[in-house]
Amino acid sequence: MGGTGLIGSQVVRDLDAAGHHPVPHSQSTGADVITGEGLDAALTGADVVVNLTNSPTFDDASPAFFRTSMNNLVDAARKADVGHFVVLSIVGVDQVPELDYYRAKTLQEDILKANPMPYSIVRATQFMEFIDTVLSWTADDHTVRLPRTRLQPVAAADVAATVAEVAAGTPLRGTLELAGADAYPLDELGLITLRAKGDSRSVTTDDTAGMFAAVNGDVLTPKGSVRIAPTRYTDWLARNA
Repeated sequence: MGGTGLIGSQVVRDLDAAGHHPVPHSQSTGADVITGEGLDAALTGADVVVNLTNSPTFDDASPAFFRTSMNNLVDAARKADVGHFVVLSIVGVDQVPELDYYRAKTLQEDILKANPMPYSIVRATQFMEFIDTVLSWTADDHTVRLPRTRLQPVAAADVAATVAEVAAGTPLRGTLELAGADAYPLDELGLITLRAKGDSRSVTTDDTAGMFAAVNGDVLTPKGSVRIAPTRYTDWLARNA
């Protein structure tokens, strides 16, 4: 589900390359996770459901999206006797109740855990592909204002490869955390990104700026057992700047 998006399309590719039979679904294929229309047909014969759908907004409407979509998908998966349900989430998601979207993703995890179906949760750090968007939230023509929130960005390709591996394996009945190779304060990450792109704007450290200003300490970087992805941010930038 969500098989045509940034992560979903790559998960489909990786599963196909490994000899599995991934079937991508989204609204465009007639499977609507909000109304429930088309879900029973989409899940018929499926061994595993991988839920990569996402709320269209990050605001206070996001909890309703994840509550409805997860309840509909879990009900359809149980009716189809699916043996494994996989969800992609965020490292530290349950540590930032100040953010509507993070509360919504925590709710998504909780709904999955509350059901008896075998499941796996892959929690990833922030995607490298989204760093430009993060910078744009608090930027003008001269300056980008960023807090010192510590992030450990991971490449979408590494996330997709891990989700595909987990989906093809035995249910974890728990959570796997995935992070990039290097952690940075967001203001430093912003400066590295701008310079790699030949952008001469300055970076101003402002711990009140943007969504990540609500994050306390280093809760968005992993603690304890974690899988470190192979792609380094500076290498990714060199290929994508």
